[in-house]
Amino acid sequence: MISKFILRITNILKPVLLKIFPVGLLRKMKGKMISGSFGKLEGMNVLPYQAGRYKRGVNLIGNIKAETGLGQSCRLVASALEHTKVPLSVYQYAQLGTQKTGDTSWDEKIRNRLPYDINLIHINPHELGITYLQMDKSTWDYRYNIAYWLWELEEFPDEWTPCFHCLDEIWAPSEFICGAIRKKTDLPVKCMPYHVNAPIHRKYSRTDFRLPEDKFLFLMIYDHSSGMERKNPLGVLKAFKRAFKKENENVGLVIKINNPAKEDETRIAAFLEGYINVYLIKETLNRDQINSLTKCADVVVSLHRAEGFGLVLAEAMLLGTPAIATNWSSNTEFMNDQVACMVDYKMTVIEKDMPPFKAGNRWADPDVLQAAGYMRKLYEDREFYQELSEKAKIHAQEVLGMERAAGLIRKRLKEIYKELERK
Repeated sequence: MISKFILRITNILKPVLLKIFPVGLLRKMKGKMISGSFGKLEGMNVLPYQAGRYKRGVNLIGNIKAETGLGQSCRLVASALEHTKVPLSVYQYAQLGTQKTGDTSWDEKIRNRLPYDINLIHINPHELGITYLQMDKSTWDYRYNIAYWLWELEEFPDEWTPCFHCLDEIWAPSEFICGAIRKKTDLPVKCMPYHVNAPIHRKYSRTDFRLPEDKFLFLMIYDHSSGMERKNPLGVLKAFKRAFKKENENVGLVIKINNPAKEDETRIAAFLEGYINVYLIKETLNRDQINSLTKCADVVVSLHRAEGFGLVLAEAMLLGTPAIATNWSSNTEFMNDQVACMVDYKMTVIEKDMPPFKAGNRWADPDVLQAAGYMRKLYEDREFYQELSEKAKIHAQEVLGMERAAGLIRKRLKEIYKELERK
């Protein structure tokens, strides 16, 4: 049985535990806590929405300070909510784990209370059970509870379905995710895409990243916590090696790893085979640095096997950096072959468990030879490169704009209040 006391102590001692125990062991411990938490959800009695109990508005609950893709997702949702002019309060909830929580961009909005009648819970389902156990039951009672989830595969895991018991509605940033969730629940499931922007307030150059000025650079960005197999940096390395001989001094490949682990570096190093024009960046970068890195690269490459949204790709398009990407999953909702180099794939079965992905599910295996061909074409054909850059920027501005994202949220919140008034 998991107690709130144990969870709170674990969170407090997290920095110490990371120094004492291997990350792999802590992940196993966390996995057991997560598994044990789901049984609690079905037995919870969340009291239904009560009009007038709380002021109208939205409590956004999530790890808004995390220096990860999930943290950036939470910040984008906060930005769209703020633009709606609906009253907003942000509650910082840091999950058990190793994520760095150094982003301070929303610190002025963070509160230690939940004043409003709608909870928007930006916490993925595999950790939602622990969240319910950690936070006071009054958090959920008498409110309309919406989860904002990301997921990467066609099938939503059955073991996560107890989460539905504690929710009134689910939002997700793509129809790809919504389709997977709708197969498993009768709750309303709504697509609420991001407003994506990529501002650079302080510009950083290649010199700042210790990168060569005289090479055509391909960039691949991924987070270790998102899974090396899913993000597939080795696929990008394979394509780069197919496209260019190791003697070619005019090109280079940059791999930016967020929250790196030794296993990533070891596997990448074993794959290089004499290539000296591959550059690893392991330092934690702020948003200006990430956007500057994307801007000063020539091409961004993502040969992912599955994608929950594809923020790196969206940001590259907005910055005018051409993208090469697998033509499957959520990124295809803002990318097509007119504005990006879309790589064909074959669907393959996942052969072994790679939590949270289970053996037997499917994902894409991108065509490395085709990706290599796109790399060469973008390097050799300046006219094609320039045309793709311009089209991508215009398209991304249209489909990922603030008015669309905020407008969809504003419209849905109005519908929710009308539905609640009729009850």
